Amino acid sequence: MKPETRAAIVLLLPAMTLIVVFYLVPVTGAVVLSATDFDIYSIGDASATRLIGVGNYQDLLRNSLFWRALTNTLYYSLIGGPLTILTALGAALLLNSKLARFKPLFRTIYFAPVVTTIVAVAVVFRFLYHSRVGLLNQILGLAGIAPIDWLGDPRWAMPALILFGIWKNFGYAAVIFVAGLQNVPEELYEAARIDGAGPIRQFRHVTLPELGPTFVFVGVITAIGFLQAFAEPYVLTPEGGPLNSTLTIVMLMYREGFRWWNMGYAAAVAFVLFALVLLGTLAQRLLRRVR
Repeated sequence: MKPETRAAIVLLLPAMTLIVVFYLVPVTGAVVLSATDFDIYSIGDASATRLIGVGNYQDLLRNSLFWRALTNTLYYSLIGGPLTILTALGAALLLNSKLARFKPLFRTIYFAPVVTTIVAVAVVFRFLYHSRVGLLNQILGLAGIAPIDWLGDPRWAMPALILFGIWKNFGYAAVIFVAGLQNVPEELYEAARIDGAGPIRQFRHVTLPELGPTFVFVGVITAIGFLQAFAEPYVLTPEGGPLNSTLTIVMLMYREGFRWWNMGYAAAVAFVLFALVLLGTLAQRLLRRVR
C-alpha cells in the first residue's frame, strides 16, 4: 500500500466512522422499521413485531389525516418559502447598498430571530395574534378592519404561521444573500452603466445571474426548513391548530411515533418527508439548469 493511500485512509477513517455510526446505521434501521408494525408493545416483547412490507405506506395513502398534513405542509412551504427568499433578498439589497449606514447593526437585527429561542418568540407572537388585545388586530382596527382570530380560525391559522415562519427564517437567507452580493464584481456594474443600463436592468441582467448559485443554496435550505416545520405549529397552534389546519408532516410523525408509539408508521411518514425534500431539491437544481 502506498504511503499516500495509507495516509488518506487514516485521515478519512474517523469521519467515515462517524458517518456510518450516526447516519447509515440509523437510516438503515429506519428503513427496516418502516416495513414493520413496531409499536409500544414491541418494546417489551420484540417477537410481537411483524414484517408487513409496504403496509405502512398503503395505510398512509388511505389516511385522510396524512393527506391533510401533506396539503398543509405544501401550502406552508410553497407560500412561505418564496416569500422568505424575496424578503431576504430585499433586506440583503438594502444592507449591501452604498447608502446604507450601520450595516453591522442591521445585520445583527435581521439575524437575531434566527438564533432566538422559538418558544420565547412564540409566546410573544401569541400576544401579537391575540384576537382581542393583540397588537396586530389593533393596527387592523385603525384601518376599520374587524378583529381576526388568527390562531383560532382555520382560515387564518396557516397564514399567521407563515408570517411567523418568514420573520423567523429570513435573516439567515439575508446574510447569505449579502455574501453573494459582495462577490459580484463591480466591473460588471460599471460595464452595465456604460452601456446605459439603469438600476432595474442592472439588477435583472447582472445581479440576478450572478446570484444564481446563491439562489440555489438558499432555495434548498429554505425549502428543507419549511418542509420540516414542526416547532412553529407546535408552539403556536398546539395539536395542529383548529381542525388540523396547521398539522404538518413532521407533527403527524411526532404524533404517531411519540404519542401513539406507532414507530413503524412514523418511520414511513419520515421517508415520505424525505421523498418530498429530495424532490424539492432536484426540482430547484433542474430549474437552475434550465435557466
